[in-house]
Amino acid sequence: MFTDTHSHLYDEAFAGEEDLAVERAVDAGVTRMILPDIDASTREAMFSLADRHPDHLFPCIGLHPTSIGEGWKEELDQVLSYGFSRKVWAVGEIGLDCYWSKEFLKEQQEAFRMQLELAAKMSLPVIIHSRESTELILDILKDTRHLAIRGVMHAYSGSIETFREFQKLGDWYMGIGGVLTYKKASIAETVRQIPLERIVLETDSPYLTPVPFRGKRNESSYIPHIAGKLALQKETSIEEVAEVTTENARKLFGI
Repeated sequence: MFTDTHSHLYDEAFAGEEDLAVERAVDAGVTRMILPDIDASTREAMFSLADRHPDHLFPCIGLHPTSIGEGWKEELDQVLSYGFSRKVWAVGEIGLDCYWSKEFLKEQQEAFRMQLELAAKMSLPVIIHSRESTELILDILKDTRHLAIRGVMHAYSGSIETFREFQKLGDWYMGIGGVLTYKKASIAETVRQIPLERIVLETDSPYLTPVPFRGKRNESSYIPHIAGKLALQKETSIEEVAEVTTENARKLFGI
């Protein structure tokens, strides 16, 4: 039994076959899927899909850093209102992204801090997106350490030294996905040193498709392929990977 801790099955890439994608995942043993929020453009689709599969899909609430621009405060107001009116399992996907644009970096940082505070008020974990912004993320987490934030670093690709920096800040897991299966991916060596008890599996579907499906749309049913590579790197069984990472997800998200 597996858990996909990061899947955008409500994305337009699945238009018309979202329910089939959920069925394929369950058939593959992926019985629980966390659905990170992006912004108002897809939020209703996310909740609608989750409502149709309440035993398998667990929606979150949050404003993605690449969705922060003009009018971001109105977007964030919606996040705050939804956060207290619907059952959600995490605040995310939140964080910082310096890859696509730094135009609204100050606003990204402000929104990130506000959503960390929201997570603390709601006693929820966070799902953090970090792209070319690790040091900024760490600085903000250090500043907000008094909030006792816990969560997962989505699509973790950092070094073992950076992993250890996160561990100094509390209860943090690393989200490991399809990149692990790519040739020359540095995370493939790093995961050898990260304890399995600090890892959760994810797809980030429809993105970051693992080998042997790379180049195609990703989906939650591909989690076993990621787990198999992780088992190889950790020199353990896929059953052990499934058991430990699913227990990690249960502890973090309460599912």
